[in-house]
Amino acid sequence: MTTREDAGELRARVRSLTLETADVMSVELEGVDGPLPEWTPGAHVDLALPGAPVRQYSLCGEPGSARYRIAVLREEQSRGGSRAVHERLRPGDVVSLRGPRNHFGLVPAGEYLFLAGGIGITPVLPMVRAAAAAGVPWRVLYLGASRTRMAFLDVLATIPGGAVDVVARDEGVRADLEAELAAHPNAAVYACGPARMLEEVTRVVPEASGRLHLEYFTAPVVEYEPGGPFAVRLALTGVEVTVEPEQTVLEVLREAGVEVLSDCEEGICGSCETGVLEGEVEHRDFVLTTQERAANDCMMVCVSRSACPVLVLQA
Repeated sequence: MTTREDAGELRARVRSLTLETADVMSVELEGVDGPLPEWTPGAHVDLALPGAPVRQYSLCGEPGSARYRIAVLREEQSRGGSRAVHERLRPGDVVSLRGPRNHFGLVPAGEYLFLAGGIGITPVLPMVRAAAAAGVPWRVLYLGASRTRMAFLDVLATIPGGAVDVVARDEGVRADLEAELAAHPNAAVYACGPARMLEEVTRVVPEASGRLHLEYFTAPVVEYEPGGPFAVRLALTGVEVTVEPEQTVLEVLREAGVEVLSDCEEGICGSCETGVLEGEVEHRDFVLTTQERAANDCMMVCVSRSACPVLVLQA
């Protein structure tokens, strides 16, 4: 489910920083110019810090709270985002946020199975709270390298009405995802974690089933046919441009002077979602569900292309 909650750019102040594990820092944020916008479980925000790339972080606090909470894993191969949070951010600092946006929304269901790998617990945590508040049965399978490196285990232990199973590699236990999924044949499945984990989940539960919902850390590698050029017509101006095989729609829109929000540029964050008025899209993103793709009313212009000669965009 895609929920467009984007409230534009926001200013937020760091209220507190908490070291949840040796390499996971949670950040509590409050609005500078008033209350921060409401959000729903699964939503994320873009965090912009001076001198660091913009990064997306799932909101992992309580949706009813007037404050936001994110959790940031310190990554050794960081391009600067996680290092900036861990090394430079301090209480009282003011940061820029964009969002919230939700492409991983919690749909009504009679039962939930949550699969979290490492820092993938962050979008799952408010979903578990929501399921518990609604009185819906839930189960969390939480995979990680070590319990000492798995954030929010203490929080999960306090949420009533469900079960939490922890699988830590240093304890010599491996998760049998196929068996876990088979044990919950009617549950809505929400999975966030490393690509290998998500690949195994999609092998067992096809996304077309309608009960699988995924959020990626990084885009999987998929080989596509090169394809040919196509035209993009901009409905607001009537301008028509050509997208060559080596170009993205996003690049061509920028060249035409159209401002489009973007960040990851690999089809996983949803920032560049653009409305489609006419034409057929060749979807190459990892955000939209099968049903949303079939609706053919939007596309991620950073990666997706046209499957017809002319595509008319709401831009």
